[in-house]
Amino acid sequence: MKLAHQAPSVPLLEVLTMAVESLWSNRLRTSLTMLGVIIGIASVIMVTSVGQGVQKATEQQIQSLGTNVMLVLAGAARTGGISQGAGSASTLTWEDAQAIAKQVPAAQNVTAYLQRSVQVVYGDRNDSTFVLGVDLNYADVKEIYPKVGQFFTQEDLDSAKSVVILGNKVLTDLFLPGEPVLGQSIRIQSGSYTVIGVMEAKGSVGGQDQDDRVYIPLTNMSSRLVGNSSLVGTAISGFWLKAQDQAQLEAAQFQVTNLLRIRHNIYPPKPDDFRISNQIDIINTFSSIVGLFTVLVSAIAGISLIVGGIGIANIMLVSVVERTREIGIRKAVGATKSSILNQFLMEAILVSLAGGAIGVAIGVGFAFAASSLFSFPFVISFLSIAAGLILALVVGLVAGVIPARNAAQLDPIAALRSE
Repeated sequence: MKLAHQAPSVPLLEVLTMAVESLWSNRLRTSLTMLGVIIGIASVIMVTSVGQGVQKATEQQIQSLGTNVMLVLAGAARTGGISQGAGSASTLTWEDAQAIAKQVPAAQNVTAYLQRSVQVVYGDRNDSTFVLGVDLNYADVKEIYPKVGQFFTQEDLDSAKSVVILGNKVLTDLFLPGEPVLGQSIRIQSGSYTVIGVMEAKGSVGGQDQDDRVYIPLTNMSSRLVGNSSLVGTAISGFWLKAQDQAQLEAAQFQVTNLLRIRHNIYPPKPDDFRISNQIDIINTFSSIVGLFTVLVSAIAGISLIVGGIGIANIMLVSVVERTREIGIRKAVGATKSSILNQFLMEAILVSLAGGAIGVAIGVGFAFAASSLFSFPFVISFLSIAAGLILALVVGLVAGVIPARNAAQLDPIAALRSE
C-alpha cells in the first residue's frame, strides 16, 4: 500500500520572511494596525517612569531635611465647628519642648517654632510669605544655615531683638540682583526688622516651598508679633526633634507621647492635644500615594493595549478575506494548514512587537523630556520595558489566533473560486 505524501513543514525563517513581505507590501494598513499598541505601550512606559521619577525626587527632598527627625504639632483650633489645622491651637509650649530635650533619652536636639502667614515689605516691594519664630537649635535640627550673614545669637533671643533672616525666594522677591541686603530694614506687619542673613536654598518639599519664609527670634515673635501666649508658658506651633539616627525615631516618638501626656494631664479616653509625624511616615505615605496613582493611570493606559489588540484582530480578519484567493493558491500547491496558520500568526506578532518597540522608544523619549522640563530624576525601569514588550507579544498572540485559524481552515477549492 502506498503512503500518502506529507508536505514538509515550512522553516520558521521562511515563515518570518513571508510575514515581513506581506506586512511591508501593506505599509499603511500595518502602521494603522500598530497605532493602538504604540499608544498603549508608550503610555505605560511614560507614566511608570514619571511616577518613579517624581517619587524619587520627593524622597530625596524629604531625606535632605533629615530622616532622623520628627515633628510634634500643637492641636487644632476650631472655628464654627471647622478645624483650623494642626498647630493652630495653643496646646504646646516652649517649656514642653525644653522638657522633651532634657528628659527624652532618644532626643539629640529639639527646636521650637511659631509660624504665621504675614506680609513683608521693603521699599515699594512687598511679598506674602510665612514668618517663623525659631530658637537657636533650628539651624542644626533642620540642617539649614545662612549662605550669607549669620544665624541668631543667644543675645538676639534673650532680648527679643528685631532681626530677620530671609529665605532665598523672599530675597529675590524683595531685592534686586546685586542690591545690598545685610543691614537693610524690612517691615513685618507694623514692626521694622534688620536683615542679618539669607538662608541657603532648600527647594520645595511636599508642596511647601522651604525658601518662601523669613525667620525671626522666637521670643520676638511671641511677644511683639503674635501676642500668642499660654497660661503655662510661651505658646508655640510645634517643635522638631532630632534623634541620634533613624532607628531611634520610634523610641523617641513613644517617649515624647508619654511625656507630653503626663505634662498635659491627658489620660484615656481623653484624646491627645498634639500630633506627631516623622519623615519616614511622610516618605512612606507619599510613596504609597504615588504608587497607587501610577498603577491607576497605567491601568487606564493599558486599555489602549486592549483597543490595539482588537484593532490587530480586526485588520487580520479583513486581511484573511482580502487574501482568500492567495491562500487558496498556496494550499493548491501544497501549503499545509500549519504553514498558513504560522504565517498569519507571525504577522500579528510582528505587528504587535514592532508597535511595542516603537511605543517603548516614544515612552522613554517623552519620559526623558518630562524629567528635563520639570526637573525630576529620569528613571527607567528595564523591568517595565521588558513587561511592555511581553505585553505586546501577548497582544499579538491573542489577537492573531482567530484570524490565523480562519485562514488555515479555508477550503482551497472555495478559496480559488472567490473573487
